Amino acid sequence: MKFTEILTKIDCRSAKELEKEPKFLKNGDVGFMKMIPTKPMVIETFSEYPPLGRFAIRDMRQTTDIGVIRSVEKKNPSGAKVTKFTTKKGGK
Repeated sequence: MKFTEILTKIDCRSAKELEKEPKFLKNGDVGFMKMIPTKPMVIETFSEYPPLGRFAIRDMRQTTDIGVIRSVEKKNPSGAKVTKFTTKKGGK
């Protein structure tokens, strides 16, 4: 997962926006970030399907980030490889 942009910094108690586009977040800070996956993955927004709407990022056997997915920008899968399994129709 690659963090591309920090959108806002939020007060976790009141859920009010403290700062727009901060340069960094310190330990314990809460914010909205834009992330791009480095590998293909299956995700959904937390409101649509909670089990696929959570994430945890680990580094050196320690959890560094946790969160929920608020929105997803899906790419057009036109360049995806089509296999026999995906083109089969019917029961077998």
